[in-house]
Amino acid sequence: MVLRSKVLIALTLAALGAALAATGLMLVAVPVPTVATSGTAAIGGPFTLVAMDGETVTDQAYRGKWLLLFFGYTFCPDACPTTLNNISVALEKLGSDAGKLQPLFITVDPRRDTREVISDYLKSFDPRIIGLTGTQGQIDSMVKEYRVYVAQQKSESEDDDYLVSHSAYVYLIDPEGKFVNVIQGNETGENIAAWLRKEMTGAKRRRSGE
Repeated sequence: MVLRSKVLIALTLAALGAALAATGLMLVAVPVPTVATSGTAAIGGPFTLVAMDGETVTDQAYRGKWLLLFFGYTFCPDACPTTLNNISVALEKLGSDAGKLQPLFITVDPRRDTREVISDYLKSFDPRIIGLTGTQGQIDSMVKEYRVYVAQQKSESEDDDYLVSHSAYVYLIDPEGKFVNVIQGNETGENIAAWLRKEMTGAKRRRSGE
C-alpha cells in the first residue's frame, strides 16, 4: 500500500507551514493546492465522539453515507464560519444529492466547546450539519488520524480567551468509511458542490468497473 499520497504530502506541508505561522494572531489557512488527489493515503480511521444529545457515536453510525468532515471550533473568528457557510451553500446546490451526505463539524477545542455551545453555534448554518465533541483524548486521537494541524496559541491571561491555529480542509469519506479526498474550506459553496458531485460520481463508476 502506498502510504504517502499527494493528499498526505499536502496535509503535512500545511501542518508545517501552519506551525511556522502559529505565532501570528489569526488562524492559519496555508496556501497549498486547492484539491489534492487521494491515492491510498493513510488518512482517517475509526472514531468515538459525543453528539449534541449526549449520545456516544462512532464512525460505524454513519456507514452507508458519504461523510463531509470539518475540524474547527466555535470561537474561531474567520476560517470556521466561512467554511461552514460554504458547506451550507454546497448542500443547497446539491439538491437531492445532499441526502447522500452527512456533514460533521468536529471541534478541536473541547475545553470550551461543550455540547450546548456547539449546538447553539450551528444554528447559524445548515441544520443538516451535525456537531461532535468529546474528551481531549478522543479529539486528539481523531486529529492525529486525519492529519489535522492544531495548536493552541498562548494567551497573556489564564482565562478562556485564546485562539487555536488549525488547518482548514474539508474531508470526504466514502460510505464504507474510506478516505477519498480533501478540499480547502475557503472554496465557494458552488465549487464544493461541483467537487462533491465529481468525487461521488467517480467513486460510483470505479465500484461498477466502468
